[in-house]
Amino acid sequence: MRTKPFAAIGAIAVGAVVLSGCGASGDAETSDSGDRTITVAYQMTSAFHQLDDLFQKVKPEFEAANPGVTVKLQPIESEDEYFTKLALMNGSPDTAPDVIYEDTFQLRSDAAAGYLLPIDDYLADWADWDQFYDAAKEAGLGGDGSTYGISMGTDTRAIYYNKEIFAAAGLPTDWQPTSWQDILDAAEAVKAYDADLIPLNIYGSKSAGEQTSMQGLEMLLYGTESTLYDADSDKWAVGSEGLTDAFGFYDTLYKNDLATPLDLALDSTIGSRVSTELLPEGKLAMAIDGSWLPGGWISGESAWDGWEDTIGLAKMPTQDGGDPGYTSMSGGWTLAVGSQTKHPQTSFDFIAMALNQENSLKYDTENSQIAVREDVATDDAYLSYNPTFAFFSDLVQYTHFRPTTPDYSQITSALQQATESVITGEASPEDAAKTYDDALTQIVGADNVE
Repeated sequence: MRTKPFAAIGAIAVGAVVLSGCGASGDAETSDSGDRTITVAYQMTSAFHQLDDLFQKVKPEFEAANPGVTVKLQPIESEDEYFTKLALMNGSPDTAPDVIYEDTFQLRSDAAAGYLLPIDDYLADWADWDQFYDAAKEAGLGGDGSTYGISMGTDTRAIYYNKEIFAAAGLPTDWQPTSWQDILDAAEAVKAYDADLIPLNIYGSKSAGEQTSMQGLEMLLYGTESTLYDADSDKWAVGSEGLTDAFGFYDTLYKNDLATPLDLALDSTIGSRVSTELLPEGKLAMAIDGSWLPGGWISGESAWDGWEDTIGLAKMPTQDGGDPGYTSMSGGWTLAVGSQTKHPQTSFDFIAMALNQENSLKYDTENSQIAVREDVATDDAYLSYNPTFAFFSDLVQYTHFRPTTPDYSQITSALQQATESVITGEASPEDAAKTYDDALTQIVGADNVE
């Protein structure tokens, strides 16, 4: 489940935009000239505006370079319903987007479902493809070995903490826990200092979606000796002691009032509220979250003056501090061409412009992404943009990636449901683990678990 580091990070782009005349992959372009429209579907929230910012820049540039082309931007302004709405759009040729913002965990299942177009032939003629790290190229592969998406960057996860609250609670402002118990102890100290503060946010509800899996349950699980899936045997884990222990961590938090109150934890906007309200307003002492949060504090509607002085960063420790001592999770998003597009060449060329050096630099800096292009990851302009880049990039050595099997989207839903049953008190850690094991076995079949 580990990946090789993406090398060092950084870069400034030189701005020439050159569209590639790539060969066709699949059906030929119906028209390389004349009037045509491509639709770009993507996610946008109050806390995540950086991709919209990028596309608002690329749209007029692309239209100017391609007379007769109209780019229709179609943001989906709902974090928890994005995948559902995207699936509905893909259900009809009349609404299927030409360019899709595609999560790496969803890519294989969407490719297998026939929603995405293989783009290997286009990539073969795109000179910029050589700039992408091999691990980033692998992120866009479908189960058949073809490439269906181009990585926009990757990410890691850690613990954000409020240094002012920590100082007031008698905790060190250069805090670095070495076990789960250290996190619980810090949460208890915050509660003792001020019972009105939220000691720790760790996502645990179904409404939080993949945040619960990636920033929550899996950050704990991969700090044990257990994993979700063994890629060598192609088997999923059942009877996992580490999973039961991870649920036990949630159980301890909620039984001792050390976590986000349920009315907030079950709110579908909890992710945005953590980064735009709870942390900036000093209502939350600790948050296990992703490397992208500072991107919203540096600029935009949620800019936070002085966040660098207030927020500290700590690596997520393993359960008992055993080797390697720390853990993280990594994911990332891609841009993909929809399989029902009438203009695959134009759609790919739009992606090529959006992810060239200049625009990748813009997106990776503003959205706090770990760069996956070498020419973006080797320049001081990237590293100097955000003081957290070096910290989060260093976590790649400890990181794990989610399984990217086509059935992961069903499995992660089962994980989220089991986790929510623990935080609401509906199930014990042992019962939640058993419920997950039963759901997992039903999804993948008894021959595919061990």
